[in-house]
Amino acid sequence: MAAPPPPERYEAALLLAAAGDALGFRGGLWEYCTAGAQIHAELRALGGLNRIELRPPEWRLSDDTVLHLATAEGLCSGLEGDALLQELARHYVAAMEDMEGRKPGPSSILGTSQLRPGEPHGYPRPEELPTLIQVSIESGRMTHHHPTGYLGALAVALFGALAVRGEPPEVWGAELLRVLPHAWEYVEGVGVAVGDNAAAWDFFGDSWRRYAESRGLLEGCGPPRVPALPTPEERDAEYARWALQGWAGRSGHDAPMVALEALLAAGDSWEELCARAVLHGGDSDSTGTIAAGCWGLRWGLSAVPPSMHRALEYRPRLCRAARRLHELAWGR
Repeated sequence: MAAPPPPERYEAALLLAAAGDALGFRGGLWEYCTAGAQIHAELRALGGLNRIELRPPEWRLSDDTVLHLATAEGLCSGLEGDALLQELARHYVAAMEDMEGRKPGPSSILGTSQLRPGEPHGYPRPEELPTLIQVSIESGRMTHHHPTGYLGALAVALFGALAVRGEPPEVWGAELLRVLPHAWEYVEGVGVAVGDNAAAWDFFGDSWRRYAESRGLLEGCGPPRVPALPTPEERDAEYARWALQGWAGRSGHDAPMVALEALLAAGDSWEELCARAVLHGGDSDSTGTIAAGCWGLRWGLSAVPPSMHRALEYRPRLCRAARRLHELAWGR
């Protein structure tokens, strides 16, 4: 078993995920900006990353962190199986009362409106869910009941688990492809809308197989072939090739893809990670949340300007949840 990471790494993961969200969102100004070059120009006018204090009201959190925090606090209950899913459903429903000005997506609104926590079948399917595959899929289905959506939740959960184990990002794509058949076995076994799920299933895996092959990562070894893409325009063009309807990071397949690409290219550079995963012309708060959270698990807070996290909205809740999750995971 790998040595447990310090609890500070869990705090870094939740705090930096929120920082990536707040930065990429900027009250909707940057999330809905289609030109990365414009975002970078506005960042320069603000004095650069080191001059920004991520503090509300200008730098509020979006729906991404509100739901991420709802997931974390649901998991903090320490419950399992049906009780855990009922708890997650309760937190998601409550979180939707905190969406004023945070721009929740229509899928999230529709999905949570159909949850009935406390009732039998108050979420998609009551089963024992002891594994990462099961919990990530079922929690994902509460807001995005489509394979491309909830497999994105599986990818992010898997990437986080691999980061905790100390596995480098070079292996994450291959590991995701290895896990997908097991995910289908679970979905088929649960028996919820199997035909509809089967019809839409292949898109996610095919997209990830093409990406992994293009980066030399199908075998999960060797240095990745990540193109330099030094300008915002080049990154926007590359990300748009993976996207649905040209909106990079909007879908469950390419949001973790943009995040992984940034992690591969940025190494231990927080500034480069932000340039690639947060400050681009797409769904930048979503990709920023994923990439920055995984980066925090790997590198911690020491290389990040304190202004990126010391005044974040909901900072105490994020830190409490991180400490509790570390305690539940490692028993200390």
